[in-house]
Amino acid sequence: MKKLLALTLSAGLATAGAQTYSSTGMNGVELGLTGGYAGGLSGEVFVHAPNVAGPIGVKAGVSFTRPSDAINDNAPIDPTGTLFPPTFTYGQAKQQGLVTESGSRVVASLDGTYSLGEVSPGLGTTLYAGGRYGLFRSTADFGSSGSQTFSSSAFGVGAGVMVSYGLTGNLSLVGDLGIDQFFGSSITVTSSNGNSDTFAPGDAGYNNVSNAFVRPGTVFKARIGIKTGF
Repeated sequence: MKKLLALTLSAGLATAGAQTYSSTGMNGVELGLTGGYAGGLSGEVFVHAPNVAGPIGVKAGVSFTRPSDAINDNAPIDPTGTLFPPTFTYGQAKQQGLVTESGSRVVASLDGTYSLGEVSPGLGTTLYAGGRYGLFRSTADFGSSGSQTFSSSAFGVGAGVMVSYGLTGNLSLVGDLGIDQFFGSSITVTSSNGNSDTFAPGDAGYNNVSNAFVRPGTVFKARIGIKTGF
């Protein structure tokens, strides 16, 4: 991947002097694919219409992230002490090989964009801000003893900047830096035996499950990829 990006960038630099690049989207619509970090290994696909009203446009995207941490190691597995001692944490269970964790985050975004045009030859900058809707899931797997899955959905807001560098007439290297903020929401806890409970903010037990379930609040993201205009 590193060699591919290096070759792509070298090709772009070599041809940039002979190219005429429009940072506002050559034919009105851009399709992009980026990858990087957003609370874990993350990728996004987006569609951008940059010229809806002058420099103002609209961007829609969907991202998928594997979180670097899905379950809080410091949270007790069973705060009530029914099955485990109330001080026995997920981290201790991991150290003893009793549990593994996994998770996923899917976020849909809809942004308004504002193009600043070419800040230097071939280099375009676009600001964006808008709404977010995320689906979050974390699983603690106890092997033969079963599993426990935490899930929730939440609305949020986000903003950032995309910087693009023209490689050819319709292909660009693009970097995306931004920040998203998600709001509190209900959490559903499902056991492998089929039992399921939903906890809303303020309910008894909500703080315990919220403490165990690592889900995004404020998320900083940095991705790089390509986009094409058509």
